[in-house]
Amino acid sequence: MGKKAKRISVKCPYCGRNAVLRSAGYVYKGAALNKHLYVCSGYPECDAYVGVHEGTLMPKGTLANGDLRHKRIETHRLFDAIWKNGIFSRKDAYRWLRDTFCLTEEQAHIGEFSEYRCDRLMDECQKVLRNNHITAVC
Repeated sequence: MGKKAKRISVKCPYCGRNAVLRSAGYVYKGAALNKHLYVCSGYPECDAYVGVHEGTLMPKGTLANGDLRHKRIETHRLFDAIWKNGIFSRKDAYRWLRDTFCLTEEQAHIGEFSEYRCDRLMDECQKVLRNNHITAVC
């Protein structure tokens, strides 16, 4: 991480505690030692955390518990299948996402999505994939 990177204040949406910047090994027990996470200071009782963009101290989204993290991963898998299968370019897929949900560029990040918005995006992605005769997701 750069010397000029400034820590930011991140609050847990579940318990209201501050999040703490930790090595990913704190959660993953030795794996991903060069990566970082913002982890709720109530961890492990409150299991909310979020990854950090490489080379920065910027979170990849909002803190999420296990259910929401899983939902975001599944949502990304479906969304990524749209551009990985050549339906849209990656850039156009994100434009489609913004247009479909009337989001700004800053809002159009699955790491910011609630379970409800993930569910809606998965529905829309499945429609696009079905309409393009893609049944298996890569």
